[in-house]
Amino acid sequence: MSAFIQKLKRVKFKEFVQIWKLPVSLICVPFYRIKHKNLWIVCEDRNEARDNGYWFFKYVCEKHPEQECVYAISPKSPDFKKISSIGPTVKFGSLKHWIVYLSSRKKIASQKAGNPNAAIFYFLEVYGLLKDKRCFLGHGITINDAKWLYYDVTKMSKFVCGAKPEYDFVNERFGYPSSNVIYTGLARFDGLHDFQVDKNMILIMPSWREWIADEDSRLLEFEGTTNIAETNYFVKWCEFLNSPVLKELSDKYGVKFLFFPHRNMQKYIELFPKSRDYLEVADARKYDVQDLMKRAPMMITDYSSVFMDMVYMKKPVLFYQFDYERFRSCQYGEGYFDYRNNPFSKSFDELDGLLGELETQISNRFSVSEEYEKAHKTFFQLYDCYNCQRIYDEVVGK
Repeated sequence: MSAFIQKLKRVKFKEFVQIWKLPVSLICVPFYRIKHKNLWIVCEDRNEARDNGYWFFKYVCEKHPEQECVYAISPKSPDFKKISSIGPTVKFGSLKHWIVYLSSRKKIASQKAGNPNAAIFYFLEVYGLLKDKRCFLGHGITINDAKWLYYDVTKMSKFVCGAKPEYDFVNERFGYPSSNVIYTGLARFDGLHDFQVDKNMILIMPSWREWIADEDSRLLEFEGTTNIAETNYFVKWCEFLNSPVLKELSDKYGVKFLFFPHRNMQKYIELFPKSRDYLEVADARKYDVQDLMKRAPMMITDYSSVFMDMVYMKKPVLFYQFDYERFRSCQYGEGYFDYRNNPFSKSFDELDGLLGELETQISNRFSVSEEYEKAHKTFFQLYDCYNCQRIYDEVVGK
């Protein structure tokens, strides 16, 4: 009950206002199900169709058109036109979304919630009032001890894993019945086998800090300021982006840098340095993350799990981890992956070391070691274009 109380404290008033849609939609559901007996609903974030949800929905619509499947998304999303050209959509958060969600036999999402109202459906689903079949496609490979994904917090019927060590870790730590955790590969991995690399574009893609993005009480406690631009996160990344070494590397090797802030930090994009001829600070509305990762020959991040997509494509990664202890104690607990001792990457807490290794990678034309190649085979034991197919088979119960 204490977990539920803590959840209630974070609920916004506008979420409570939507509660009227619950009784109205419950009245409509029996009638809606008469025509839609085996409906599936798929979604990601309300404004996106570019992650595992998109790839799985696309697969179902193209390969199994007999399966009724609807995608929930905001019509204002930059991805709306793309996804609506593939299959039927429903406006995220609308009354119809409530009806479709409650009517659906399978609920498939790349986000933990994937429903029209996180607060209300958390109570209904986690406390057993709404018994349904929910499949968590994942927002990336789980590498941290993500307690908000434990079974007692989600009650997911399927938890998709993209790598063998992830599968072992979730099975061991997260408390799911063994049949609920499945190693199929991530849906979006189907799109990571056919790509052209632009060796002149280096992708910089850090994660977020929840106490900054949420601007909660910890902001002043942790940072000593409520001025977002003065937080350690912004000071360090701005120092990196403003380093004259980037300009020198651009002049010497012809490379350019694309800095893509995490979606939870995009609202502060004006606080980062301005774009210049060798550096672009990217607006998420203008780019598809997967396209950027496919184009880039390497990535610099801090803790973002998207680096695993780069590793999947056998590309080098560098970590800039200037606040490792705080991040571990205040945001994501230690998991099975050791950022500082692994065959895929190197970690730095000082800028000089990072910039030195960056030049080494560029001068070596982004090659990877034999140790990297060997570890890749162990980590990604499923390495093909059949991830969506395996997930589909699991969802239908084959």
